[in-house]
Amino acid sequence: MSFRLRIALLAAGAVAVAVIGAAVLMYIVVETQLVNQFNTTLVDAANAVRSPGGDHGPGGRFPGAPQGTVSGRSDVAAQIVNSTTGTVSRSDAQPVVALVTPDVLAVASGSTPAYSFDTTVDGSRLRVYVAPAGRGTAVEVWGPLDPIESALAATRVRLAVVALGGVLLAAALGTVVARAAIAPVERLTSVVEDVARTRDLSRRVAATGHDELSRLAASFNEMLGALEVSLRQQRQLVADASHELRTPLTSLRTNLELLARGHPTDEAERHLVLTDLVAQMERLSTLVADLIDLARDEEAAVPVEELQLDELVVDALAGVRGRYPAVTFQLSSQPTVVTGARSRISRAITNLLDNAAKWSPPGGTVEVSVAAGEVVVRDHGPGIAPEDAPHVFDRFWRASSARGMPGSGLGLSIVKDVAEKHGGSVTLDPAPGGGARFRLRLAGA
Repeated sequence: MSFRLRIALLAAGAVAVAVIGAAVLMYIVVETQLVNQFNTTLVDAANAVRSPGGDHGPGGRFPGAPQGTVSGRSDVAAQIVNSTTGTVSRSDAQPVVALVTPDVLAVASGSTPAYSFDTTVDGSRLRVYVAPAGRGTAVEVWGPLDPIESALAATRVRLAVVALGGVLLAAALGTVVARAAIAPVERLTSVVEDVARTRDLSRRVAATGHDELSRLAASFNEMLGALEVSLRQQRQLVADASHELRTPLTSLRTNLELLARGHPTDEAERHLVLTDLVAQMERLSTLVADLIDLARDEEAAVPVEELQLDELVVDALAGVRGRYPAVTFQLSSQPTVVTGARSRISRAITNLLDNAAKWSPPGGTVEVSVAAGEVVVRDHGPGIAPEDAPHVFDRFWRASSARGMPGSGLGLSIVKDVAEKHGGSVTLDPAPGGGARFRLRLAGA
């Protein structure tokens, strides 16, 4: 069963129940009013017989009632029953002996109060009201129930027609309501199907208003936007990685082919080729390691803990000093605690130190300071040109002056990703006297 059909059936069912319930209630009200009115007529007629000369005209008769009747009315009949003889002493037209029962005689004798009962005489259903009339007599007043039952039957037919019409109207309204309610869902479904078929993540759902469906459409648009950005970044990462991998692989292949052919024959040139092979392999290894770190950084969150930032910097310096023995590192630190993932923060600090050492001249000094949740790394190398500064944290971006140096162009971008995912930031600050100064700020200090 489709969602639209379920809504239509629910709406139609709710309206149908309301219409049928109203019809049943109306029938009960009409039936009650007719029966109560008929009962009141019988009681009034009995009271008129018991107290002649009352408000019903001379001799207790109603205006226009036939002469010689006990009830004085044309719509009911009455008779007087004597408890002593057990016979009808007076009656309208012919006495109805079948209505003289032991219970009626008990009322006439005064041992039983007035009451009503239904019976059938000569095929006609009657309602009889019996009341004591004094001196051992009782008055019986009765009237046919057939007119009431005919009126109720007609009422049932009319109400059934009305209920049927209400159900049909409810079905029509349910269809309209379902179509209106399901329209936003159908638009959303259409966009989802188009996106699944065409892989076009630029599609959006029209979201207006503030109801639940509009919020769903807005959330879906946000999801599409996030997927579009993620896919674009993924494609850019693959394209950039392919481009960066192509250069060292091409160089490795060329040099290996030369060596396979026995070239160059000169020992000095052969040594240069081997040196270039090692350099390209180191570049390739660095690039692969950075790509792996970048991929791991986007995986599920690693355990977060409180860390001594100054101790992480000391550990990172121990490894960097071994790779750059010609560079002097000066550390100025204060105890500071941050919250984050140890492996990722260590990788960011190591990348900053590697970058500074790589650009420092032989015998140069790299100044490192740690305080208040910040790590500041400053080198005294050639610095970064103003036109290159906006791009230093872009993935795979390398300045023209760095083309001949080892590196992947991912180190500083990894630092930026780590900083942002820890609620911090990394900036390139002006460095008086030349060189470059990077400031890594981490949250949770």
